[in-house]
Amino acid sequence: KYLNPRSKSFLMKISVTMLYSYLYCSRKLFLEKVLLLEEPPKESLVMGSIRHETYDNINKKEEEIVTSITKRMKADDINALYKQKYLQILRKAIANNKKRLEEINISMLDAYKKSFPFIMEESETRSHNIFSFIEANNVFGSELWEKLTPKIVSELRVESDELRLKGIVDQIHVYGNEYVPFELKTGRTPQDGVWPSHRIQLAAYSLLLQEHFKKPIKEGFVVYLDTKEKRHIAINPFMKEEVVKIVDEITALLESRELPDFCSNENKCRKCGLKQTCYNEEEVNNLLKIRISGKIEFEK
Repeated sequence: KYLNPRSKSFLMKISVTMLYSYLYCSRKLFLEKVLLLEEPPKESLVMGSIRHETYDNINKKEEEIVTSITKRMKADDINALYKQKYLQILRKAIANNKKRLEEINISMLDAYKKSFPFIMEESETRSHNIFSFIEANNVFGSELWEKLTPKIVSELRVESDELRLKGIVDQIHVYGNEYVPFELKTGRTPQDGVWPSHRIQLAAYSLLLQEHFKKPIKEGFVVYLDTKEKRHIAINPFMKEEVVKIVDEITALLESRELPDFCSNENKCRKCGLKQTCYNEEEVNNLLKIRISGKIEFEK
């Protein structure tokens, strides 16, 4: 039924995002990764991608913006500089996703209007923080960038043979020799703490970063962008056992010829783009037979 998850077949690394997908709905993950079904594009996914791309490029432009700040610039000048640069980045991200927006019948102008408030708030927050740092330290240009803390590293690719994981960390806030991972999430915010799947994702990224930087990761944050809330997670040694266990379960799932049971959460099913195929057991079983027979031929 399953291959041994410690066998050579499992030397492949799985994406950290699969941990989230597995905990959200293992059946859907099976449909996507084993039966190779694709979910139709949704507004939340496309707008989330635009926001992620915008924040990524904002972080990559940070050094350029900070080093251009001179002694003559006042708080309003710095705020205007940030606003100008951030809106340029947002417009480019929307243009890059034009085709995906057309698929969900959202115009580029509407996408801009939906994203504008978040980006403006981010520009105001960062420009205010920079001005406060300048007032406290009286530094500008290259010296300002050199002394500025924290620095933000964006979209860092990390992987580990031992953990059999790979992924891209949204943000890492660097305080000297300390590294704090941040996950940026769109969608509903839990009443308290973070969603379990987000906790496991952040734990996995923390383990990858510990190995990458050879430094302990003590904490991380999940930022829920729609509600502008930042939730703290303390990283502890027991999280590694949880992550490894889920990696074993996912790798077994990917080699399985047995379809997982339906999700018990009706709200998840209602929003899922694969629900019609998922509930059509005859179609799913036919796809599974095709996939199995193709795999047997390949193995021969």
